[in-house]
Amino acid sequence: MKTLDKIEHKLIQRNYSKNTQKVYLSFLKMYAKYCHKHCLDAKKDASPFILHLIDLGYAISSQNQAINAIKFYWEHILELEPKYIIIDRPMKERRLPTIFSLEEIAKILDCTENYKHKMILTTIYACGLRVGDLINLKIEDIDGNRRTMHIKRGKGKKDRMIPVPESLLIKLRVYIKIYTPELYLFEGRPKKYSTLPVKYSASSIRSFYKNSLFKAHIKKRATLHTLRHSYATHLYENGINLRSIQVLLGHESTKTTELYTHVSNIHLNNTPSPLDFLKK
Repeated sequence: MKTLDKIEHKLIQRNYSKNTQKVYLSFLKMYAKYCHKHCLDAKKDASPFILHLIDLGYAISSQNQAINAIKFYWEHILELEPKYIIIDRPMKERRLPTIFSLEEIAKILDCTENYKHKMILTTIYACGLRVGDLINLKIEDIDGNRRTMHIKRGKGKKDRMIPVPESLLIKLRVYIKIYTPELYLFEGRPKKYSTLPVKYSASSIRSFYKNSLFKAHIKKRATLHTLRHSYATHLYENGINLRSIQVLLGHESTKTTELYTHVSNIHLNNTPSPLDFLKK
């Protein structure tokens, strides 16, 4: 078995997501080519390759993904002892997320004309979902009586239960009557010559979301994840405590959730400027 096939098999065996498999294999191919070109031992020092990625302008998050891929290769394929696997990581950037105002959220939804598309964006915002959570969501995961949504095997392969507002449930019932999904709450077009239900693709969601932002004249640098960031910030601004928000988002650490205190309007709007103290 070729090394890359072996890596792919091991990633599948260890239940890594398809996206992670794709990213790891891509970086490991780059790493192998770089080591071959520069006569380096791929089983030892990865630092020159990481410096190469920095020179190419790769973001810190991508550098960390490359490091994770190499560590996976060393630990699970070469079977090196984890304590001997040391790769210096880049310092994390402390960037604050972009947040939409309530008015901007309303604009985005109003400018999304297709009802299925509108329901996808509404569900992401109303429940603070990651795009991966949404596309894996099945009809059976929604409990209308208890008004809950069961997110199965989210980030970190963890389950969580989140509340579903009655206003969203009403809209989802209408959506289900119109589109009659069979298995997944939001389904894409079946493959040719197949009748099996297919998940809606993340790339399709990003595409129509980008179009909605354009129609709404929103020029902020925003991704689908901005809807999730906005959900958390709006909860905090309306008195929901950080611990509850942490549970709803499925964050492991409160430090991750504390980020929303820095982008909330609560302190910003209530803090005057010394300019206001000057006598006119």
